[in-house]
Amino acid sequence: MEKKSADAENCFSTPWDAPLVPKFPFTYRNVEVMTLVYRTDPQAIAALLPPLLKPTSDLVVIHIYNMADVEWLGRYGECNVMIGARFDENVHGGYSPYLFLDSDIGLAQGREVHGQPKKFARPSIQLRQDLLVGVLERNGIDIIIGTMGYKHRRGDLVTLRQEMDFVTNLNYKVIPHIDGTVAVRQLTSRRLTDVKMHECWTGECTVELRPNALAPVYKLPVLKTLPGYYWRADFTLVEGTIVHDFLKSAAPPAGKDHV
Repeated sequence: MEKKSADAENCFSTPWDAPLVPKFPFTYRNVEVMTLVYRTDPQAIAALLPPLLKPTSDLVVIHIYNMADVEWLGRYGECNVMIGARFDENVHGGYSPYLFLDSDIGLAQGREVHGQPKKFARPSIQLRQDLLVGVLERNGIDIIIGTMGYKHRRGDLVTLRQEMDFVTNLNYKVIPHIDGTVAVRQLTSRRLTDVKMHECWTGECTVELRPNALAPVYKLPVLKTLPGYYWRADFTLVEGTIVHDFLKSAAPPAGKDHV
């Protein structure tokens, strides 16, 4: 009984005797990514940013992942919709207003640890003859459909990262107490490390968004598509940082009485 008590007190995730969420670091191997890029209405971007984050461009980047080999998580699909944002001159990257995946471990880890707004959906990357097709399906509706020609031009992600450094992911983490009050309200940041590119291809892409009230990616309308990317890489997920803690910054000064 003493051993069980110690395990429970030091657990990283529950159930404490069979944790759902892994500790850091954990590595993604041979990840297949289809990256769709387009320009949208700047006001649409500004409307989706949380307090203290400012937009950096009118760019939308949608990554559709085939996570082929991940410690703890195994194989699953994910879709990350990102917009450029900054907290200050030193903290900037891609903010995720919408994130979708088909893994209970990934969903819980993203929400509980990073504060990512993950919801369940079914992302996929398909090769249909000479056409790459990326699809995000939720509630029986294909809410994102992207296409690219298969491996048309060799490329890299340097130009895209100059406009949005999506390797840095900014998130708005909100977790309530059991009594309904807010336990955590933070801006968080995390970066992928040990990135090893296996291949990268670029070419014209198309993006179609369909309405879904509970997965409203349509709020970032497509105004102009830009070259997309198809790439494979390894990378590792490590601990992130707290950029800003709204509850601590709102706390009254220590040693003073407040009514």
